[in-house]
Amino acid sequence: MFNTVAWKDGAVRLIDQTKLPTEVSYVDCKDVEAVAEGIKSLRVRGAPAIGITAAFGLALAARQITDSSFEPFYKNLLVQCDLLAATRPTAVNLFWAIERMKQLTLSLKDQALDRIRDILLAEANTILEEDISMNHRIGAFGADLIPSGAGVLTHCNAGALATGGYGTALGVIRSAWAKHQNLKIFADETRPVLQGARLTAWELHQDDIPVTLITDNMSGYFMKKGEIQACVVGADRIASNGDAANKIGTYSVAILAKAHDIPFYVAAPTSTVDFDMASGDEIPIEERDPSEVHTIGGKEMTPKGVKIANPAFDVTPAELITKIITEKGIFEPKEIRSAR
Repeated sequence: MFNTVAWKDGAVRLIDQTKLPTEVSYVDCKDVEAVAEGIKSLRVRGAPAIGITAAFGLALAARQITDSSFEPFYKNLLVQCDLLAATRPTAVNLFWAIERMKQLTLSLKDQALDRIRDILLAEANTILEEDISMNHRIGAFGADLIPSGAGVLTHCNAGALATGGYGTALGVIRSAWAKHQNLKIFADETRPVLQGARLTAWELHQDDIPVTLITDNMSGYFMKKGEIQACVVGADRIASNGDAANKIGTYSVAILAKAHDIPFYVAAPTSTVDFDMASGDEIPIEERDPSEVHTIGGKEMTPKGVKIANPAFDVTPAELITKIITEKGIFEPKEIRSAR
């Protein structure tokens, strides 16, 4: 249907998610600066997709660094690593992918540089392929948690657009739909950037999976009416105690789910687990430009000069999470460290 990120004619090709759902277009990033801009500007977003994009960005950098010996080559590659690492602080997959590419490069220091360049590109493609495979396994595990006829709420976009393909939370929904085909899917808008309205609804519509779009403040209403039997979300970083950072508003959905005795599932690959982080209190929360709140569709929605806060993520404590669904199986939140 579409490729979120791919290598195309010597460039990193991204579907431009800022244009969806009204326009399906691609941008070719021909240098690392363009890749970094693509991540910062949300042309590509979602923790796994950001990691994959960074891997391809470093493969691109390696091909453009002209040094003829390893030491200066690697020194310049580290500069590009730092550039990419500075784009978004919360999604741990970004740092995971950068570290994987760095360690691979170091292990090849006795190889010819052209050989290193080829291997780095192959590794980025491997990371992409691994992610798609992991998402299908996440979907298969998670589908068993969704009963026939259930109403399922998802927050933000954790689908093919946020990953290499298929998706984490939407991977669960896709697999459950293939199994039952009688689910009622709810997607909330996900203010302020509307990833649910623009991206999740578009993805499900493309797959002919019926979806009901609601505003963020309608979740409790539909839970109380008994129309939602499960919540499934993705994650950008999971601490070793099971606390999970995800798009702002996830914590509110989890509290509502707890109040209505509805299971709340987090679906993510183990690359999203920060095993060295003790709790969610340590997760850095990105603060984005106030213009995302101030303006919708080019129209100003607030009085001029009003103070605006725009944290991009919040942290859901482990005690509000029913299960964490990974490619290695389903875990109790406080047991997620055993997935290492």
